[in-house]
Amino acid sequence: MSHGTLQPCVAAATAELMPSAAHWARSLSLTLLSDPLPDPRHCDTPLLLYVSPQGLKLQSTGPGAPGPVWVDFLSGKAGHRRHHGGGKGQLIARAVGLGRASRPPEILDATAGLGQDAFVLATLGCSVTMLERSPVMAALLQDGIDRTLSQSRETGDRELQVILERMTLRQEDAVAWLSQQAPDSQEVVYLDPMFPGRDKSSLVKKEMRLSRHVVGQDSDAPQLLQAALGVACHRVVVKRPRKAPVIEGPAPDLQLSGKSSRYDIYTFRALP
Repeated sequence: MSHGTLQPCVAAATAELMPSAAHWARSLSLTLLSDPLPDPRHCDTPLLLYVSPQGLKLQSTGPGAPGPVWVDFLSGKAGHRRHHGGGKGQLIARAVGLGRASRPPEILDATAGLGQDAFVLATLGCSVTMLERSPVMAALLQDGIDRTLSQSRETGDRELQVILERMTLRQEDAVAWLSQQAPDSQEVVYLDPMFPGRDKSSLVKKEMRLSRHVVGQDSDAPQLLQAALGVACHRVVVKRPRKAPVIEGPAPDLQLSGKSSRYDIYTFRALP
């Protein structure tokens, strides 16, 4: 289970966005701040789920607070990887077996987070079912999918629409959900459990630090791996920091390492 979580309050940037903020507060059983908050950094509440004109954001407050975390598939890293990511030569593509399969495999991303890896896999043609146990993280991800899908329809970007339509989100505890699935029912299970690393990258300093407030530390990674191994028919792929130990359990059959990340791969049979 995860520990040390912090419940955010919900706030809106403007009066016009208050109904949307009220919706999120009701659906997530969170406290709603009654007045609009034009600058979320100046607030006594330490953590906000902030409804802004750009989308739903997770925002810490106070002096020196980092910028918000939100899902943006159009620009930044996600947009760059969509257009210039290296296709099936990317390490993640090789890890899930894209180069060996006659068709893109169906992926179960059991630790979806902000959906970055799921978006890359969907860009490469995979259908991705995403599980996210944190209701707040799932809300951020669903908002990002819905918002980007709406924008792609407005601009006529059919390619992006197709990518997003390959992504399906379920707000579920992965260990519990996997335990209810039949053996061999998932082609590829992808895991990226939270790791308490010492990396000083911007990801750890912002996205991961804020995510830990609402997700906590994943202390059930061995149970998650065991559950995944029980339902995968082709392979289980575990993303780890490059120098991190393997998750307790069976040894992986092979590993692929990049500059900062490593993929531990447990194989059963060849992809079709």
